[in-house]
Amino acid sequence: MGRWQSIFLFIFLFPLLGHSQKIPDAYKKTVDSLINGAPRTYAEIDAVLRPSRKDTTLMRFLAQEANNKNYYSGQAYALNQLGRRYRDISQFTQAINLHQAALDASKAGNNLEFEVYSLNMLSVIHRRRDAIKSALDYSQEALSLAETVKKPSEGLKRSINVSLNGIGNIYQTLEQYDLAIDQFQKSLILENELGNKLGLAINHQNIGECQEMQGKLDEALKSYRTSLAYNEEIDSDKGKVICKNSIAHVYIIQDKLDQAIEILEPTLLASQEIGDKYLTSGIHLNLGWAYLLKENLKKAKLNLETGLNIAEKHNLPSNISLANSYLSVLAEKQGNYKKAINHYKLAKEFDEKTVNERNLRYVGDLISRYNIEKKNNEIEIINKDYEIVKLKLRKNQTRLLIGGFALILLSGIFYILYRQYQLKNDKKLLTLEQSMLRSQMNPHFLFNSLNSIKLYIINNDKKNAVHYLNKFSKLVRKILEASSLKEIPLAEELETVELYMNIENIRFSNEINFKISIDEDIDIHTIKIPSLILQPFLENALWHGLSSKEGEKNIDLHVSKGNNNFIDISITDNGVGRDAAEVIKQSKVLKRKSVGIEITKERLANFARDYQNTFDVTIIDLYDDDKNAIGTKVVLHLPTI
Repeated sequence: MGRWQSIFLFIFLFPLLGHSQKIPDAYKKTVDSLINGAPRTYAEIDAVLRPSRKDTTLMRFLAQEANNKNYYSGQAYALNQLGRRYRDISQFTQAINLHQAALDASKAGNNLEFEVYSLNMLSVIHRRRDAIKSALDYSQEALSLAETVKKPSEGLKRSINVSLNGIGNIYQTLEQYDLAIDQFQKSLILENELGNKLGLAINHQNIGECQEMQGKLDEALKSYRTSLAYNEEIDSDKGKVICKNSIAHVYIIQDKLDQAIEILEPTLLASQEIGDKYLTSGIHLNLGWAYLLKENLKKAKLNLETGLNIAEKHNLPSNISLANSYLSVLAEKQGNYKKAINHYKLAKEFDEKTVNERNLRYVGDLISRYNIEKKNNEIEIINKDYEIVKLKLRKNQTRLLIGGFALILLSGIFYILYRQYQLKNDKKLLTLEQSMLRSQMNPHFLFNSLNSIKLYIINNDKKNAVHYLNKFSKLVRKILEASSLKEIPLAEELETVELYMNIENIRFSNEINFKISIDEDIDIHTIKIPSLILQPFLENALWHGLSSKEGEKNIDLHVSKGNNNFIDISITDNGVGRDAAEVIKQSKVLKRKSVGIEITKERLANFARDYQNTFDVTIIDLYDDDKNAIGTKVVLHLPTI
């Protein structure tokens, strides 16, 4: 069955409301005229069909008629409009099938503009489903394809902006907010040149979301209001709902609860009319949160449970986690502590599962691509060797030479079989390593390390990507080796944290000055400590002490001899201090409590208990002469064995 027979069957088997609802004669004439004229650009087709593009019955009719008459541009337009409608009601599988069919139609019709448009639509859906690598691949493919045209049409220019916007959204998902804002601002310039107010509205909204996540609430409100003004000008119902929900969200953070509720109540009704389940679920959660803060527990419970039900029904991971977090607080206020703990565990479990699966998919894709390329190169080398052997056989005439070259050929065959056996073993080993990674690696630690390497891959910086991927592989190997040991030499632990800091420093543009100093009377090769205990303290110094600091950023790790066969390991940063870090943390929208240090303390307690000894962890706030915070110092007092 050919590609177009498959598409025809897809359209035929998909429920056609046109079979049960009469298609207006006027619309049939419009479609006939359009097919006869056969315009190829999105703008030309949209100028005729814009009033009916949200009507799924009419779009299915157009898709079928265009398919019957091989008008691929019209078919791609109709399938993409259908895909957008299913995406808006969170029916992602159907939406992907429709956009993929539109992509096939675009290729059959050799229509590059619709091909780029379809790729962008596929990227949007995969981004909503947290399939980050697939979303990025589609956006980059769309952008690369569009940039092959020296003089792009207006429609193609709009698609380029959508690609830039999509890449910016992926940066936003990876929490690289400054890089995301740069992409959105590039898109803003191009959208302004085109006079595309919808594109301007979308980019201002995205910039506002990044600013909000950075804690810049006043700037975020300004961006949201700018976006709302553009949406009101073009009368976009969905755009207005998104902006109003975002503005209300900031009001809740600012404790302007009455203003937030006043915006959210009518916005909820508008979102229900649109039918976008993602928006409706989010607005219910914001309303529930606002009522929860106002101590109106009845309305809070109603809205939070409704938002959770919608999120679970339509598989919206972030909303499921957020709903359970709020319901945990609600249950605690009601005195139902068991229920509060259950909701908290569900929120944490779902959040960690989402992060872990997202990154494992990403790592798996990287490893798979690397091995496929490696195997192809090896097979190509083997094939070349085999061809050389055959050529030599043809050139030899005597039986002795033929026999000799026959042995060479036989050796080549054995070599191929041996290489295939080696490749099979390599694949088996890789599978085992992936299984160990899933079972032993902490998902948050994995996420933080991979985030740095992703940036080079996204920016196509192959040299640095390979360099840091090598460092990461060495780090993973050392962690996996250490995870099977009760204790390791201090030298191994210091090498591991130095690798960790090298990788994390990428995300800080190599601004972190990390130094390890060891007193002369310390033999780090004979002293043993529990494995992987220093990384949580370094991570805490990075993200709570230095991430918000301007200027020089230092972390010093010093090993010295303590009293009575103890050693002291001190980690000193010149960050903003614990009080300032807590204020910054409270200003952020999503607050996640880090348990890494608490877990490390428990491991140290077990370590000390096994050797009938004690340990001590001291956190010291550092101040200058004017009582200004100048950093934090953590001192680990550990027994030596």
